[in-house]
Amino acid sequence: MKYKRFFHLNSLRLQLLSRSLLVILSLLMLIGVFQYVFMKQFIYTNKIRSIEDQIHLIPDDVWKHDIETSQNVKRSRPMVYFPGVNITFINQKSTFLRLAKDPHHSYFPKLSASTYKQVMNNIKQPDNTTSLIKKIDGHQEQVIVLKPIVFDGEIQGVIQINTPTESLRDLLIRQMMIFLMLSLTAMTIAFFVFSSVLKRTLVPLFITTKKVEHINAGSLHDRLPVNQGQIEMDRLSLSINEMLERLEKAFKAETEAKEQMRRFVADASHELRTPLTSIHGFLEVLLRGASSNPEQLNAALKSMYGESKRLRKLIQDLLLLAQLDQLPPFQKEYCFIDELILDMKPQLILLAGNRKVLFDFPSRLPSEVNKDQFKQVVLNLFSNAVQHTNPTTGVIQVVGKINEEELSLIIQDNGHGIPQEHLPHLFERFYKADASRSRAYGGAGLGLAISASIIELHGGKIRVKSKLNVGTAFEILLPLT
Repeated sequence: MKYKRFFHLNSLRLQLLSRSLLVILSLLMLIGVFQYVFMKQFIYTNKIRSIEDQIHLIPDDVWKHDIETSQNVKRSRPMVYFPGVNITFINQKSTFLRLAKDPHHSYFPKLSASTYKQVMNNIKQPDNTTSLIKKIDGHQEQVIVLKPIVFDGEIQGVIQINTPTESLRDLLIRQMMIFLMLSLTAMTIAFFVFSSVLKRTLVPLFITTKKVEHINAGSLHDRLPVNQGQIEMDRLSLSINEMLERLEKAFKAETEAKEQMRRFVADASHELRTPLTSIHGFLEVLLRGASSNPEQLNAALKSMYGESKRLRKLIQDLLLLAQLDQLPPFQKEYCFIDELILDMKPQLILLAGNRKVLFDFPSRLPSEVNKDQFKQVVLNLFSNAVQHTNPTTGVIQVVGKINEEELSLIIQDNGHGIPQEHLPHLFERFYKADASRSRAYGGAGLGLAISASIIELHGGKIRVKSKLNVGTAFEILLPLT
């Protein structure tokens, strides 16, 4: 099973191994081609130079002696003898005279008369030679060296020395076979060595794969090792860990969102059911005959009217929250927050009743806001302060501040304060720190949630500080323009 997985076509190890061996094989083939070309050139050139060196060691008198003796009927043994070569003299009349021959390869090529003439005409020094490798009339390929012969200052002809290239090719083939055997041996060794090296190299990848395979929604807190000795794998592990962290946060956020939605639906249903139950109860009383009693009829109608107002406000708040959740584009405009608050001053004083209201704006507060939305936030926070302060001794302060980065608007009261355990939940929907007081004022616990959503859409935030029997302060922070 292990080898089956190893030799699977989609195996990364097999692909790396095969591609590495393919690269090595390509390099060996390229080296082999260059080696063949250079070695062939070296062997042939070396053979030609060897013949030329031997020719240059022979004086012209020796050549003259061999030519003259070869022309006699009674030939004596030639003085010039090269093993494995044929020696021929070609005079100016293109007459061929054999001076020496190889018993195994006695063939001597006959070149064109123009070639011999060119060799004789192009001579500049007596030691000049011309060499070529040629195949003539279907015979074996020959190495041919031509040397002009000069007697008594006159060109007599050309000495032609030739030898077949068969032995040279055999030597070249033997060298290439040795190279081929060494290459096959190297490929075999590389296969086993690379297999072992790749197995060790891919260990971090196998560890990461097994770890990822065991991670599911219930184990998103697991993390991969990031110090495995390989930069790429460490980066991959780090990226996977960051992804797992994001998934874990998203999973928790989704779980919390589902729980909040469940609570939201339950709370909304409860809040909607209460006024509907009251209205339904009053209608039953009226249908049973109370409608004929003016006092009971008037009381029932007033109660139903109050519950309907409460129901309408609740529905409006729910619709507003739904709109804010969709992140609608805000139509912002440049204004001064202090002027916006002072324009609301008569309305706020009327809302405060007998409570004392103080405004403190030591500097201008420029920003870009949606005026209607921002006024609603101020009214929500101010109404909240009114509800939690004494009607006669209550004091509400509206203070504006500014620094280099943001402006601050604080709405502070001297009410009974909010217990610390309630502060983290104040901006949650339908959350009520004091349910009895909220119900008395018709609140459903949505005002602060709406205010927080509006300020967040403006790029700001709301903070709250409170101390029991001292008071509460809500602070709005907005970026400066």
